[in-house]
Amino acid sequence: MYITIDEAAEYLGMPLEQVRKYVLEGRIRSVHDGEQFLVNKDQFTLYFEQLERLKQQIEEWKNEPIPPDRDIKDED
Repeated sequence: MYITIDEAAEYLGMPLEQVRKYVLEGRIRSVHDGEQFLVNKDQFTLYFEQLERLKQQIEEWKNEPIPPDRDIKDED
């Protein structure tokens, strides 16, 4: 399914100008139909999967207990 740059920015939760810049740079694949750029919505599924995995890893890291202090003493 193809969406406009405005819809893509809303879908990604990014500023419109940043999405437009990425499209013009080729960082986001798009098709120009003569009037506007259209972006395939399916290309972002991997992005959202990776984002969700990263959020889970951060949450696991936050919930990990702090290891006990080894109480290493200096000989000085």
